[in-house]
Amino acid sequence: MDQEPVPAPGPAPADAEQTAPPPPQRPPEIRRHHWIVRATHWLNAVLLFGMIASGLQIYNAFAHFGPRGRPFLPNPWDGRPFSPRFRLGGWLAGGLNWHFALAWPLVLTGLVYLIYLVASGEWRSLLFSPRDVPRAWQMQLYYLRLRREHPPQGKHNALQKAAYSAIFLLGVLSVLTGFAIYKPVQLWWLTRLFGGYELTRYWHFWAVWLFVAFTVVHVVMVFAVDPASLRAIITGRYRGRFPSHD
Repeated sequence: MDQEPVPAPGPAPADAEQTAPPPPQRPPEIRRHHWIVRATHWLNAVLLFGMIASGLQIYNAFAHFGPRGRPFLPNPWDGRPFSPRFRLGGWLAGGLNWHFALAWPLVLTGLVYLIYLVASGEWRSLLFSPRDVPRAWQMQLYYLRLRREHPPQGKHNALQKAAYSAIFLLGVLSVLTGFAIYKPVQLWWLTRLFGGYELTRYWHFWAVWLFVAFTVVHVVMVFAVDPASLRAIITGRYRGRFPSHD
């Protein structure tokens, strides 16, 4: 029995053709940080580390807050000196010398950074405003894994703006309380504003631990969320998830 000839296969329909997905494109590289921002960032980090270490040395001379003979203010480290590995200066006078030597460069570096932000207009990308409240809430939901998509952002997200604005106010508080402790007689009005000498020491001390907490969270978030930002604060160039600016 003769078999009918099998027709030669023709071209596959257009909708059956499978095309390979295009390779993912690398995010564009942009200029993220001016050299003034990078220089003041790292100088502030080193100077702040020295200020904290020398401050702990000063604290060890009297590890309490409040006048002698009266109940001391709440302090989880009350009466417990810090380990020498966390202190700078070796003794009270050495700690004071280091603290005063580092304080002025820290204030000057902060002023240079502030002047640059104002002159360049970059303060707008850092200042937290009321319109950022809903965005901050959405960002918090994302970090808590209650929101799947990352909220849109510019150079900084709303929570970062809140943190940077708060750390600026904390820096002002640290400087003012530091001056009030340094010159309690000449700046009596400033010392009185903070509740007296012992309370001024108290606020100054707790500002240190807020700086420490901010630094720890800041470093963890850099590596966990956007490691490319570390390269940006070193080289000034950024190639990562959030290349846009505000």
